[in-house]
Amino acid sequence: MQNVTAVAHRGDPYRLRENTIASLRSALDLGADAVECDVRLTRDGVPVLLHDATLKRLWAHDRPLASLSAAEVRGLTAGAVPTLAEALAATEDSRLMLDLPGTREVGAARRIVDAVREAGATDRVYYCAGAVAMLAVRAADPSAEIALTCTSLAPPRPALLAAVRPRWLNYRFSLVDRELAARVHRAGHLLSVWTPDTRRSLRRLIGLGVDSITTNRIDLLTALRKEG
Repeated sequence: MQNVTAVAHRGDPYRLRENTIASLRSALDLGADAVECDVRLTRDGVPVLLHDATLKRLWAHDRPLASLSAAEVRGLTAGAVPTLAEALAATEDSRLMLDLPGTREVGAARRIVDAVREAGATDRVYYCAGAVAMLAVRAADPSAEIALTCTSLAPPRPALLAAVRPRWLNYRFSLVDRELAARVHRAGHLLSVWTPDTRRSLRRLIGLGVDSITTNRIDLLTALRKEG
């Protein structure tokens, strides 16, 4: 159990609001090896941590992020939605897995990659999302570490794998069985999964030999690792 990488999904969301500095720090304090967080761009092109396309669910403002400047977001959330630069500074040398739910174009990916580069964090950041976003990241940064998110059991097309060059294949945990784990490893990829939150699911996946687990219950996963 010691070898599985423990990734905190949006920080420590059962205790603190997701994708905030406090949530990221809490997850790291609980022993996370990396924190997964979502990055989108404001109207003026500033990468910030937010999963949804609007501020409605978390911040009670039914406003699309893409219609707001970074300063407007800061005002509407009392500064609680961090910029990517702030998140990178707050997590110091820890690993961040950046999920890019709104990224569709190379220009958008380049703004995010540039923010990582400017923070001197290239070596500790990796990226995850579906094919469109990861193709954009690969075009923006030929050396980026990528976890390609797969949403079905069908193997990714060879042409896609050749273009994206992922280190990881990232699957919904309910899709993963021993056969899929073996196939991913035979192909030379690492296997990451998201987001099991029960002791039973975590134990099953560890037993299958997955390389990384992204979970909302980072406390539970790190406790299971200590049990050996």
